[in-house]
Amino acid sequence: MEGEPKAEREEAARQDQAASSRRQPIVIAHRGASGLRPEHTLAAYELAIEMGADFIEPDLVATRDGVLIARHENEISETTDVAGRPELAERRIAKWIDGAEVTGWFTEDLTLAEIKALRAKERLPFRDQAWNGRFEVPTLGEILDLVRRKSEETGRTIGIYPETKHPTYFRSVGLPLEEPLVEALHASGYKGRSAPVYIQSFETGNLQALRRITDLPLIQLLDVQGGPYDLAGRTYQEMATPEGLAEIALYADGIGPSKRMIVPADPSNRLLEPTSLVKDAHRAGLEVHPWTFRSDERFLSPDYQGIPELEYEHFFALGIDGLFTDFPDTAVQARSGR
Repeated sequence: MEGEPKAEREEAARQDQAASSRRQPIVIAHRGASGLRPEHTLAAYELAIEMGADFIEPDLVATRDGVLIARHENEISETTDVAGRPELAERRIAKWIDGAEVTGWFTEDLTLAEIKALRAKERLPFRDQAWNGRFEVPTLGEILDLVRRKSEETGRTIGIYPETKHPTYFRSVGLPLEEPLVEALHASGYKGRSAPVYIQSFETGNLQALRRITDLPLIQLLDVQGGPYDLAGRTYQEMATPEGLAEIALYADGIGPSKRMIVPADPSNRLLEPTSLVKDAHRAGLEVHPWTFRSDERFLSPDYQGIPELEYEHFFALGIDGLFTDFPDTAVQARSGR
C-alpha cells in the first residue's frame, strides 16, 4: 500500500507467495462424516476416512472416571439415548457450564461403563435417523486405534484433530483434559510440529498450557460473536485483527475461524466481500482452517445456487489451508477439481 514502508511491502509479498505455494488444503471430517452418520461415532470416522478425509475431528470430554470420550458437548441428551434410560433418570440435573445454565445428563457424572451402555443418535432432525441406536460412544483410545488401523489399510496417513471441550470447566471439577490427551497422543507416537495432529480449542489458557507440555501443532478457534470463556473482556473479533493474530502466533500454529469471519453474509445469508483474515493470518505465520461446511441446502448461501461444491471452490480460491466439513466426500471432490 502507498503509505506502507518498502520492507513491510516486501515481507507481505513474500508471505503471500509462501501462502500460495502451500500444500493442497486439508479436508477435516467435522465430527466424522457427520452429515451421513451420527456424529462422533467410529462409523462416522471410518466413513470419513473411506471418503478421503485427511483428518478426523473428535471433540473430547471426560467421564466420571477420567476417560476421554468423543462428544460435542458434555451434556449428551441430544446425541445419545440417555433420556430414554430409566435407570439414569435421576442423573438429570442443571449445571452452569461456561456461564450458561444447562440441564440434562453430563458425561462427568457417568462412568465409562455407563456411557458404553448408551447408543448414539442423529442430532439434527432433518438428517437420516435410520442409524440411531446402532453405535457406541467411542473413547479417544478407540479412535486412535481406528486411525492407526485405517492408515495401515489405506496406505495413507490419516490425521487426528481433537478439540478440548470446556477445558476450564473440566479442570474445575478435577477432570483436566490436556494432560491425558497429550499423554495418549505421545504414547501413540505423535510428536513434533510435523505430526499429523492438530489440537484445537476456543479457549486460550489451555492452548498456552498445552504449548508448555507438547510441541504438537495447536489451533486457536474463533467465532463471529463472543470471546474465549477464560479471557474475560476479549472478543474473537479482536483476536482476528493483525495485532491479535500476532499474539496467537506466540502459542499456536493456526486459527480455526468461523467461515463467516472470512466471507461474511447479510441477514438473508447473501454473501458480502471477503475480509483480509486469510492474508492477515498467513502474514502472522498461521494456518487457516475455517468451519463448518455443510451440503444441506438450509446451510448454504443462496449465492451458491444449492451447489455445495461452489462454496468449497470459493474458499479454496481465497487461500485457506484446510476446512471442516460434515460431508468430506464433497470437499474431496471439489478439491480434486481445482
